[in-house]
Amino acid sequence: MPAEIIDGKAIAGRVRITVARDVEAFGNEFGGARPGLATILVGDDPASAVYVGAKQKACKEVGMEGFHFPLPADAAREQVVELIERLNADALVSGILLQLPLPAHLDGVELTGLIDPDKDVDGLTPVSAGLLALGREGLRPCTPAGVMTLIDAAGAQLEGAEAVVVGRSNLFGKPMAQLLLGANATVTICHSRTRDLAEVCRRADVLIAAVGRAQMVKADWVKPGAVVIDVGMNRLDGKLVGDVDFESVREVAGAITPVPGGVGPMTIAFLLRNTLQAARMARTG
Repeated sequence: MPAEIIDGKAIAGRVRITVARDVEAFGNEFGGARPGLATILVGDDPASAVYVGAKQKACKEVGMEGFHFPLPADAAREQVVELIERLNADALVSGILLQLPLPAHLDGVELTGLIDPDKDVDGLTPVSAGLLALGREGLRPCTPAGVMTLIDAAGAQLEGAEAVVVGRSNLFGKPMAQLLLGANATVTICHSRTRDLAEVCRRADVLIAAVGRAQMVKADWVKPGAVVIDVGMNRLDGKLVGDVDFESVREVAGAITPVPGGVGPMTIAFLLRNTLQAARMARTG
């Protein structure tokens, strides 16, 4: 029997409805105040512009304030630093998102680290990463947090389960592994130096692919009945595809996310949720 398709678009829609309701309640509680998300886009990369536009549109749809700050591709480091510091000090701004990747002359890790951790709605500052590693409360990276909700929606029991994350990036792979560990899964992180990658993947009750290689994960890499989460987004023959060979793997897996319509919508939904959380923390401490 083909795998259950995990409908990330529908699940994200439910998250956004909840956020919109809670934003209204926030305004009622705090005299009409609204959470505010500031996005910074350096340069004119078309894909980044689309992503930022979608985030700003989503803000308005749930009743949040959106503030967008475009900078030229040749913006100096000092210009970006000054903007981040100004937004850190702005009480109307609940969350700050520096869209990555940045132009080559700018250090994304350094500049992201300058964001006030209390406004770090991407969950990427060293403070946020440390809180996650220690299991302390804080703002979690949006995509890994969204994936946890998708796994739950698929009915997977993570406690004691074997979870394999293919990809070790700071943006996704490492925080994803931390969240899985926090749910008491047994976690393996794979990467380009992993020996016999297919065999490691076959052990997984939950397999998460995030390496940016089109359709790399084949059916014979997957344990029958496993939950497969595809975080990849690649162009192949003019089509958007994931890191998982969807058509073959769906015949083996128990549940699987499609591309598009799986993980992608969850990222923006959890960005909104993080912005609301940051706004509430700023008000209540």
